[in-house]
Amino acid sequence: MKTFLEPERPTLPYSSDSKTSPSGGLRTTWVLHKIWPYVAIAKPDYWFKNVFMILGVLLGFFYHPEAVDKRVMTKILWALVSTCLIASSNYVLNEILDGPTDRNHPVKRHRPIPSAQVMLLPAYAEWLLLGVIGLVMAYRLNLLFFCSGLFLLFMGLIYNVPPIRSKELPYLDVLSESINNPIRLLLGWLVVTERELPPASLVIAYWMIGSFFMAAKRFAEYRFIGDSVTARAYRSSFGYYDEQKLLISMFFYTTCFGLFLGVFIIRYHLELILFVPFIGGFTTYYLHIAFKHNSAAQNPERLYREKGLMLYLLICLALFILLMFTQIPQLYDLFNVPSSPLPPLWKF
Repeated sequence: MKTFLEPERPTLPYSSDSKTSPSGGLRTTWVLHKIWPYVAIAKPDYWFKNVFMILGVLLGFFYHPEAVDKRVMTKILWALVSTCLIASSNYVLNEILDGPTDRNHPVKRHRPIPSAQVMLLPAYAEWLLLGVIGLVMAYRLNLLFFCSGLFLLFMGLIYNVPPIRSKELPYLDVLSESINNPIRLLLGWLVVTERELPPASLVIAYWMIGSFFMAAKRFAEYRFIGDSVTARAYRSSFGYYDEQKLLISMFFYTTCFGLFLGVFIIRYHLELILFVPFIGGFTTYYLHIAFKHNSAAQNPERLYREKGLMLYLLICLALFILLMFTQIPQLYDLFNVPSSPLPPLWKF
């Protein structure tokens, strides 16, 4: 069986092995030592995933430039905090219910719950409290934002809670987790406008590219564990998956992403067709990273260490924004596509 490298354990502010009783300054560090595991299971380092809201905000401004006013940054920050709290509520529940199986993972067994640093009753209270505060903040923004936040919380239940617990079901694990990406797109959009919904083609494309990233994570995890019996004990869907099946599913997700993105581009903004080779390069680069040993694709919060990928992502983002605000009439003649005015979107 493959030998795993033991991860570096997080440095805690106070060691429970200390023979000195907590007093003075040590009392503060002792309290932090007790609280820190509860902070860790809320995964504040995962909040970067809410960057997927940015595209929704940008598109909202593109269609409704009049929405840019003095209050807009306050609204965006409020929405971001609300979404982070709701996401953390889901993360806490995930940590609670994954505790027993995480003990079979070579790295995750050191997390706070499988290593018995967290009591379950306070953890459940933390799950409820984060969810309630996040939803109250969402409701104060607007009703549709609240409904979208509630949907995000609901998908956390579908993903984690038996008898459905979709994370244990092949392919549904990927699809049910990655649907959080279009939900975040919608949350960003609803910060700007409540009158319309974003185009369905873009929502589905966002879902499919998220599915590609999640399948890449499963692929990297499977390769890292390196033993089918251990992998199945950690996650039952790995009893069905293998490297070939995961690669085939990634091909399916990227194909769907490309097709639906093409529908959006032709229907709404043909200039974005110049962006297609760059996004193709990004998915290829990401797949390259998934093949690395102990790949950062297993833990997306560590992707910032992939300097080349981060630089490429910034280039792609800058090009996307530039093309969104650029008109190239010659492209419409070249591809024989009628130029369309700013869109008829779904309306309530």
